[in-house]
Amino acid sequence: MFVVVGLGNPGRAYANTRHNVGFDTIDILASRNNIKINKIKFKAVYGEGYIGSEKVMLVKPQTYMNNSGITVRDIYSYYKIPIENIIVIVDDIDIDFASVRIKRKGSAGTHNGLKSIIYLLEDDNFPRVKIGIGRRPENLDLADFVLSRFSKDEREIIDGTLITAAESVEAIIKNGIDNAMNEFNTRPNRAQD
Repeated sequence: MFVVVGLGNPGRAYANTRHNVGFDTIDILASRNNIKINKIKFKAVYGEGYIGSEKVMLVKPQTYMNNSGITVRDIYSYYKIPIENIIVIVDDIDIDFASVRIKRKGSAGTHNGLKSIIYLLEDDNFPRVKIGIGRRPENLDLADFVLSRFSKDEREIIDGTLITAAESVEAIIKNGIDNAMNEFNTRPNRAQD
């Protein structure tokens, strides 16, 4: 079984913000794979189904970003799945806008959602799909930037990027992380098309 966790903040006030691209990608994965996000447990909303031949759980934590680890730890403890089978979808300010990067493991960098997950799992050995949300303007606080919405032009580009992010998650599950990294980490950035 694979658990795919999209990071974001619950509630209408946060919908479509830069910080919620993880939630948005979960919605695309659910739609593409006929999975209904209709269950509530583990301080999350989630759905269960299949991607390829693998059973999957698509998860949107409802704890707010900075406590995302509570949901991930509770699912990990309950299902006793290998940590490598937890795929986290996360926004990233340090990679190019509209790019998708798969990482096998690593530090949290500046991301509080990842910090919470790593802290509570006591392990950073889980794959993540990072989505470039743009660089913070110098005159804007980081929190204000990540909670802002995309411009109309940016949104059109990001919507395509989110489909790429969903495809990359499917590739990790169906073909393994090495193949997925080879395929997606070398793709040109959508913003440069």
